Amino acid sequence: MSLFLGKIHYWLFNKVLWFEGLEDEIIQFANDNGIDIDKLKAEINFKYGQKLPEKNLEEMIDTSNIHGWLQDKINSAEGRMAAWINIILNNNNDYIFELKKIYKNQGVNAANEAKGNIDSVTAESIFNSMNDYILDGMPCDRVNEIITSSEQSIMWRKRICVHKDIWEGEGISVDIFYKLREEWINAFVNEIDNSYEYIKSEDNIQAIRKRI
Repeated sequence: MSLFLGKIHYWLFNKVLWFEGLEDEIIQFANDNGIDIDKLKAEINFKYGQKLPEKNLEEMIDTSNIHGWLQDKINSAEGRMAAWINIILNNNNDYIFELKKIYKNQGVNAANEAKGNIDSVTAESIFNSMNDYILDGMPCDRVNEIITSSEQSIMWRKRICVHKDIWEGEGISVDIFYKLREEWINAFVNEIDNSYEYIKSEDNIQAIRKRI
């Protein structure tokens, strides 16, 4: 494994940091709704590892195993999220509506941040910008396969699912994960440019396209 960090490593690192920011909001929601988070946080952190410390990537990454270190941090972040979502919904299943609002607000926040990095808004640029934020395993997992791509429309299919084992390992359906993330993507696309829309079909084909 290379001893040198490249752009892709910082890209993945920043995606984990964003996801951990979302985790903070989920934990705050749990606390605000009467869930005793202190003991649960200790248990979840023991199982999956703690959040990343406030340090630069090069100060903490294992340079002898860059890929493995990043993979571990991605799995750790998603495992904690699945655990917290499961706890919250076991406490009150109706909280799913509030969780959707949190994901939606985070999608809006990410879009407002991303706007400054998009030179020209197209379906392709929205898709690429979206993937600067969402966690879908490692690039080598090749989760998404592009079917068609143009300025007006981009269509892709989910080739594999890297989330199922993590979420169902916590006793929660991976469908919950996808429902929450769809709220995020919808909000992100609409906030970038509401002349575009996000669509997901029953056969797991997804698209961002110019509204008709």
